Amino acid sequence: MAIRQLTVFVENKQGALVSITDTLSKNNINLRALSIAETQDFGILRLIVNDETAAEKILADEGYLIRITDVVGVKIGDAPGKLSEALKVLDENNINMEYLYAFMARTEKHAYVVIRVEDNNAAEKVLEDAGFHLITQADICKL
Repeated sequence: MAIRQLTVFVENKQGALVSITDTLSKNNINLRALSIAETQDFGILRLIVNDETAAEKILADEGYLIRITDVVGVKIGDAPGKLSEALKVLDENNINMEYLYAFMARTEKHAYVVIRVEDNNAAEKVLEDAGFHLITQADICKL
């Protein structure tokens, strides 16, 4: 049930991010979530897109270094404390979260969060058991 995330290594220079987003746009790839962390020389761009297979090929053909990572997508209520509830479920089950970021979603009642953990299956099970709805790759295509 994991979501496939593209991790793209980007040179930290003006226009580099525009080049990636423009290339994806021209190829009808729609961004659903993204996160970027930078160092002095490079950035790490994490993307959830509507067609990760096509995006991976397109960016690789353009010379970008890309890695695919399975991550967990979870829908949480859009109210104070709801993210904390989901994170507590993972913590109480000894599942370490490496990072997280939010989705771009079309809803007023929910937020969508991408969570990277070592064991996706364990995280998905405890989150579902706690009543959280997981996001699938098919759900992303519907957003």
